[in-house]
Amino acid sequence: MDRIVRNTIHGFNVDMVNIYDIENGVIAYSTDPEKIGLTVNETEGYRQAVQGKLSSGIVADRDDFWRLGLELMGWEKKLRTYIPFRRANIFFGSEGYVAGVFEVIQDLTKEYESIVRLQLIIFGLSILIMGLIFLALILIVHKAERTIEQRAREQRDLVDQLHQAERLAALGEMVAGVSHEIKNPLGIIHSTAELMGEMPDASETQKRLSGVVKEEAGRLNRVVTEFLDFARPQVPNLRECRLEEVIQKNLSFLQPEFEKKKITVNDNMDGRVFKLKADEDLLYRAFLNVFINAMQSMEDGGTLNIRLGTEQRAYWLEIGDTGRGIKPEDLKKIFNPFFTTKETGTGLGLSIVRKIIEGHDGVVHIESTEGAGTTVTFQLPRRR
Repeated sequence: MDRIVRNTIHGFNVDMVNIYDIENGVIAYSTDPEKIGLTVNETEGYRQAVQGKLSSGIVADRDDFWRLGLELMGWEKKLRTYIPFRRANIFFGSEGYVAGVFEVIQDLTKEYESIVRLQLIIFGLSILIMGLIFLALILIVHKAERTIEQRAREQRDLVDQLHQAERLAALGEMVAGVSHEIKNPLGIIHSTAELMGEMPDASETQKRLSGVVKEEAGRLNRVVTEFLDFARPQVPNLRECRLEEVIQKNLSFLQPEFEKKKITVNDNMDGRVFKLKADEDLLYRAFLNVFINAMQSMEDGGTLNIRLGTEQRAYWLEIGDTGRGIKPEDLKKIFNPFFTTKETGTGLGLSIVRKIIEGHDGVVHIESTEGAGTTVTFQLPRRR
């Protein structure tokens, strides 16, 4: 019998079989010889089997992890099954009474370890997925914060630009009105002084004073002209022109001053052609203003570097000097109307320059290092 039982155990992967004699309350048979004759441990499954009910349950040597239903590796899991067997009367067909109980113990540790590994994999993947989702949410929130901050900054800039435009519009109307009222009397003063200086009976003192009046009237006329240039809309008259010719025209006009101040001019034009549609006169005035500023910053001589280049849809022009440069706190205000670091001047020059360039749908940018020089960069669209 023992051989038959052991073969059966091997076939069904059974760890142990016990047969209980319920009348005497002992183990009548066991695949573990040491258990034979021992007193029955009346478990709940055993008591149910004595009452004729089949009972089965998992028995572990420890509770599950923090009672969360999670299993850990290395814990023993065994399936205990209690099977009642009856002694029946075959002649009367009665069901008989429970004569004994079979206890079958199956070791399910390996099967549960497979389940534990699956649980750990699922748990790890869940943590990883939640971590990735959390990271994605953090990135989305940060991006949203940056976008909101950028939109708020752009809105503030637009509001500032609107207020600045309103102030400049009002200022422009006032300047235009005052300048028109001044310009006509200035012309009369200039003409009268010129006639007085050319009179046959004019003394040397009269001629000298007439010259002073003419000079000051001319200077005041230039200031008024700048005011008008700032006040009136700079609408360019677009025509076919060549950018390098506009620059050469500026350089030719200023060549005597460059030689006088010992300023060396370097450029990379080399006969190249840069055709575009623009207002040649307005560009000439804009570049002339920048060249004059560069020349004035190099009182003891220096080098003026001019670089022209081509991008996909635009030309760029760099005008760099080796002058005294601009202070960082002044650089922020350099395009503000009426801001100037010179003892004389209206402070409208660079404002007019930007107005002209933006009227051509271009961009002007200034970089400067105090004591090392300034570079003004223009970008103009290649319209044809």
